[in-house]
Amino acid sequence: MEAGGSKRPGGRSARVRDAVRQATLAELAEHGYTGLTVERVAERSGVHKTTVYRRWGNVEGLISDALELARDEPWPIPDTGTIEGDLRGVVQLVRSGFADPELGPVSSAFVAAAVQNEAAARALHDFFVARHDQSAEVVRRAVARGELPDVVDVREVIRVAVAPVYYRLFVAHEPVSERDADRAADAALAAARAGVL
Repeated sequence: MEAGGSKRPGGRSARVRDAVRQATLAELAEHGYTGLTVERVAERSGVHKTTVYRRWGNVEGLISDALELARDEPWPIPDTGTIEGDLRGVVQLVRSGFADPELGPVSSAFVAAAVQNEAAARALHDFFVARHDQSAEVVRRAVARGELPDVVDVREVIRVAVAPVYYRLFVAHEPVSERDADRAADAALAAARAGVL
């Protein structure tokens, strides 16, 4: 603590949080949600187990915190010059993220945790709100270029475009091909152009 009782930015607390977050992500990648334990995260992060329990409480607290920190991270929003290319790019980013050998298990673990825990579900919801808002920039640009009507719900276009990816992965348990992702983007774009969204 500095004079006046304020916390130092980037101090020990931030280092502990980052170490625990990185350990949580690594454990999720290796063991998934069902294999995540506070003890393993503590050991991997080098943070004492009692500190992890006191600050995060349980594995859902660890997941919620990791999602909270990830929420504001920038995402590489496509800029191809057309709404077709940009929207397909957004859906392909979602598809490839789940297909990635390191990121995929972590993303799947976040969804699994949200199904089983209310705090994790709220954190995942907040993450998606932020991610959809970032991604909606491709729709905002399309409206500015005159490619879509200005009454379109920019976030809903993104939600409708990526929803089939989540349905295939987590409901139907089917693989998602590049063609499937492009078709989902094209369907959302057709709905937006038709005034449905």
